[in-house]
Amino acid sequence: MRPDHLQTPPASEAANASSTVQYVVDTLKMRIVAEEFAADERLPSERSLATDLGVARNTVRMALDVLERQGMILRRAGSGSFVTYRGFAESEAVSPLAAETGPLHLQAMRGIIEPDMVRLAIISMPPRAIDELGRILSAMEAVRNDANRFARLEEEFHRSLAQGTGNPLLVACYNLIIDARRQSFRAAINRRHLTPARIQTYQRGYNALFNAIAARDIEAAVEFMKLNLIEDQKILLQEE
Repeated sequence: MRPDHLQTPPASEAANASSTVQYVVDTLKMRIVAEEFAADERLPSERSLATDLGVARNTVRMALDVLERQGMILRRAGSGSFVTYRGFAESEAVSPLAAETGPLHLQAMRGIIEPDMVRLAIISMPPRAIDELGRILSAMEAVRNDANRFARLEEEFHRSLAQGTGNPLLVACYNLIIDARRQSFRAAINRRHLTPARIQTYQRGYNALFNAIAARDIEAAVEFMKLNLIEDQKILLQEE
């Protein structure tokens, strides 16, 4: 019999370890894309990140390895990990398929996916994923008049919900929706309609949505998603 320290861990333990690493990867990636950690900025230490995320330091180290392979960060011996991701211009953000998607087509797909997405997320999200959602909400609530930053954080809130479903196909589909939302027409709409007053209204709405998710109140969360879609539809019709 192999010594205990050389035995292969059970499949369930290995799966849990992999899932935890992916959680750290997804969380740090969202923070980097949302510019909580800016380009060239040094990330907090592994110890600080482990404490912040409630995971083992070795888990953070493995997640940082993944982010470095993906080109999001650069690790310098003795200095730490530095953000290399620099975002992208709105015109460069979309794939060819997303670029061919018109505003109403995009709205139709959101109407199909988002209500059931939040339903599945509430059923599947572990507490730490809800905590991460709360962190994104806090960043959203700190925005006063930066329409682009609010829109980007809104994307990350929804992306976090998609990831919370635990369904990789749904995540891939919703990433395409986010891609389509980054078209130039959407950026122009944000500049015209995401006024400080409207940002405050949306902040209150997302706060209510988060409370519904934290309470596992599927009906209230789905209702918010539907009302949010109706509000966006009204804005699109005004643009027309």
